[in-house]
Amino acid sequence: MKAGKPGTVYLVGAGPGDPGLLTRRGLELLKEADVVVYDRLVHPALVGEAREDAELLYAGKEPGQGAAAQAKTNDLIVERARHGRLVVRLKGGDPLVFGRGGEEAEALVEAGVPFEIVPGVTAGVAAPAYAGIPVTHRDEASAVAFVTGHEDPAKQSSAIDWQALAAFPGTLVFYMGVRSLAEIAGRLIEHGRPADEPAAVIERGSLPAQRAVSGALSEIAERAADERIAPPAVTVVGPVARLRERLSWFEHAPLHGKRVIVTRARAQASELAERLRRLGAEAIEVPVIRIEAKPDGPELSSAIDRLAAGAYDFVCLTSPNGAELLLEALARRGLDARSLAGTTLAAISPGTADTLAKFGLQADAVPERSIAEALADELRKRGVDGKRVLLARASEARAVLPEALTEAGAEVDVVALYDTVPQALDEELLAEIRKADYITFTSSSTVRCFLEALGRSGRVPPSARVVSIGPITSQTAREGGIEVHAEAKRHDIDGLVQALVDDAP
Repeated sequence: MKAGKPGTVYLVGAGPGDPGLLTRRGLELLKEADVVVYDRLVHPALVGEAREDAELLYAGKEPGQGAAAQAKTNDLIVERARHGRLVVRLKGGDPLVFGRGGEEAEALVEAGVPFEIVPGVTAGVAAPAYAGIPVTHRDEASAVAFVTGHEDPAKQSSAIDWQALAAFPGTLVFYMGVRSLAEIAGRLIEHGRPADEPAAVIERGSLPAQRAVSGALSEIAERAADERIAPPAVTVVGPVARLRERLSWFEHAPLHGKRVIVTRARAQASELAERLRRLGAEAIEVPVIRIEAKPDGPELSSAIDRLAAGAYDFVCLTSPNGAELLLEALARRGLDARSLAGTTLAAISPGTADTLAKFGLQADAVPERSIAEALADELRKRGVDGKRVLLARASEARAVLPEALTEAGAEVDVVALYDTVPQALDEELLAEIRKADYITFTSSSTVRCFLEALGRSGRVPPSARVVSIGPITSQTAREGGIEVHAEAKRHDIDGLVQALVDDAP
């Protein structure tokens, strides 16, 4: 970008909460952004989609903060753009629906900063939908009105025409009106809205913590107070609210509302977390390990040369990380999957086999149980006596597999491709662990690093149930004093997820 030329600001709607509701265009810009300025209601998983070197700036206003905070945000995005940077202003819901995006756009125009608006899914539509309430319906409502339940306190009088609103022939959706719900209901009834009209309040719509309360308009405020419904929430008034009894779906997800800790390394955690979110869980990524690829050394170089020369009869991969790193090592030497031609490819698990498949390779041997003992048995059946085997794995892996293959007569070359390094946890993540319903372990290393991160005084909270991916991981957990409540029958991510679902009440 030329010196002195301002960058572009993109006012992007992040949706109501569920990170999956961000638009494709919004995600593309988020991944490209130099600067991300995000709000209080933006899901952390979306912020995590930004580039590692992107500047992340929190600009979330707490309820009750006013014009001064907004002016500060306006100045911030203008200042960053004037330095020629691509700025994504990530706003909950839709930036132009009670999101003050219009004010920010005006500030950018006045400053001469180019901008674009990327609409988002607004909470007034999404939260009712996730609660089973269509805001329009052929038989019940042909119109919908979006209304703020929290006007600017600096206004001398309300801009809402309560008489017209009460007479509106359709659905009313109020944003940000939990604290004034009794007043809203009272004014509507006072101006002619039926007291027995169906109403519903949805808290944290589209998120695993979503809750909804239904009732007649005259009693909805009292019911919401009894259930301690809190912001952020939207209120729906109209006949469509009664459809919730028939159409509610999100809250029936098998893991709805469960707080699940994912302890995998960050590179692998997102896939599992996303699977859990689709099942209604609040998946919290707490990576207790970090995968560090080892630098290329003589051991690896020798193994690559032998692969290229067709010297190996078997290539054994004991993790998805090992599979990916071996193929990357080949690529660094100007080689590709053709170097594996003529070898028997053995993968310890379906997940490892899936990683090979991403590179166009099909595993020849995958044991029924994803443990080293089972893989050794599988290879012995195929005949390894007098055969040369390459075993690519983590540096701290168990000795079971190479010892078993050597005992069976194989000549085994073991190459350590990566180290599993403990990842320190800050107080915020430790607090998340203390509130967990479930803690998942996908390997023995996640167990050991979890215990190290918690320290001597740290323990699994009594309220949390522990789910393990397999017997070796379970054994490591028990040796560390951790009770295992459920173990995957199939020792991969599919099995782990199923074990969670089966264990959930």
